This record gives sequence, C-alpha cells and structure tokens, in this order.
Amino acid sequence: MPHPRDHDSTRFQALMTVEPRVEYLVLRREDVWFIEYDGEEYGPYKSSREAMLFAIDAAYKLGEHGTETQVRMKEPDGVALAAWTYGVDPFPPRY
Repeated sequence: MPHPRDHDSTRFQALMTVEPRVEYLVLRREDVWFIEYDGEEYGPYKSSREAMLFAIDAAYKLGEHGTETQVRMKEPDGVALAAWTYGVDPFPPRY
C-alpha cells in the first residue's frame, strides 16, 4: 500500500500553478474617467460607463487570446472592486 505522502510533486505543482490575471483599472479624476493598464493610462472618458465599456472590450479581446483578464473599478475610498471578469461575466456587458 502506498504511503500517503507518496505522490508526484511535479504533477501537483502543475495543478497549482496559476497565471496572474491581467487587470484594467477604471478610475475617476475630478470630472473625467481613465483606464490604467500595464503601467499606462488611457482616456479621458466622459463617464464611468464609457470607460468601463472600453476597458471591458479590451479585456475581452485579450481574454480571447488566452489571458485571464479582469476589469476593476476604483471606488472613491481607494478600494478597487472587481466589475467584470473574462469567462465569468457576460460579453457584451449588460450596462
């Protein structure tokens, strides 16, 4: 009978490896909205809805190429909440 600790550690490690999720951050500065992605800033956008739609579209396109993506909305208190996740939320979004 095999010992409970006998296992293929490389197989276990492969199952536990997760690619980091690429994030698009939608945030407001004064009266305009921006998208932060990969150290760059895009915008300005006139509304949160407009910025979200552009961010979700970009995240969806990247997700279609196999990258885990998520769009987050930065709240006034500085907390960034998940707003849309590739493979979880519908596309096109229902805004």
